[in-house]
Amino acid sequence: MMFVNRQIAKVHFNSIKARGMQLTSKNGDPIQRRAFLRDGALVLSAGVVSSSLLQAKDDNSAVSFGVITDLHYADKPAAGSRYYRETPGKLAEAAENFSAQKPVFVVELGDFIDAAASVKTELGYLKRINRDFAAISKDRHYVLGNHCVDMLTKKEFLDGIEREKSYYSFDSGGVHFVVLDSCFRNDGESYGRKNFQWTDPNVPAAELDWLVEDLKATLNPTVVFAHQRLDVSNHYGVKNAAAVRKALEDSGKVLAVFQGHSHKNDLKAIGGIHYCTMVAMVEGKGTESNGYSMVKIESGGTIEISGFRKQASYDWPSK
Repeated sequence: MMFVNRQIAKVHFNSIKARGMQLTSKNGDPIQRRAFLRDGALVLSAGVVSSSLLQAKDDNSAVSFGVITDLHYADKPAAGSRYYRETPGKLAEAAENFSAQKPVFVVELGDFIDAAASVKTELGYLKRINRDFAAISKDRHYVLGNHCVDMLTKKEFLDGIEREKSYYSFDSGGVHFVVLDSCFRNDGESYGRKNFQWTDPNVPAAELDWLVEDLKATLNPTVVFAHQRLDVSNHYGVKNAAAVRKALEDSGKVLAVFQGHSHKNDLKAIGGIHYCTMVAMVEGKGTESNGYSMVKIESGGTIEISGFRKQASYDWPSK
């Protein structure tokens, strides 16, 4: 197998051995965490998650999963830095890597396809790229992005990937996973048929209520998957992100949020939760511009993120 550039960040959620540090992401944003270095990799602690919750996991449990985001597949010429027709080749490279590492499941974090002028064309894009994605793993998960439902309705997109719900939860390897859907206007109407502004993503009241109850019901440490960002208040962020973050923080169970949408690597820590924004697969010409990752959650709560190509190269020195 061909090996590609990989960056590894280890995120540890047992704060007992941690020493106080202030961390910054590569772009200089402060990360208020307690952290230490181990075996050359950065280890972050998350005091928001109780040690008893982590100990509730089976000592032998572990789960690994592959992550891709913002494929924007479309059979159309490149526009700016987005090379739509190169997505299948980039996905094939990720598939080869995932095949060797054997993740339990794979997840795409939204904007699976790009926009087209007709429903028929968008459905064609979806059928084409989902054929390749479905071949990677029988256990796979989809987060809705705004481009997934540009012309299509949510039902049309979900039918195309053979799924019933746009937000839901599941358990794997002693970890609880939550898939969120922020493709709603501020009036609660679902995105579809070009009826929205991409800068107006919201988690509606019914979904937020469901999230609170879902987190109450689980006994497991939790990871959340989202498309639009929950850690910023600019045009990339969910408009009611603060309310969503409060639900996550109040549960005391959420380890991390993985998200896409803004196409660039970023990491923030808010309220004891890591918000990891993944790089877009569509950006850049050639496989050297690819980006995808393997994530492993070990027993005891350590999360190891192995990024490939453009994905996840962080430098978080102590201050």
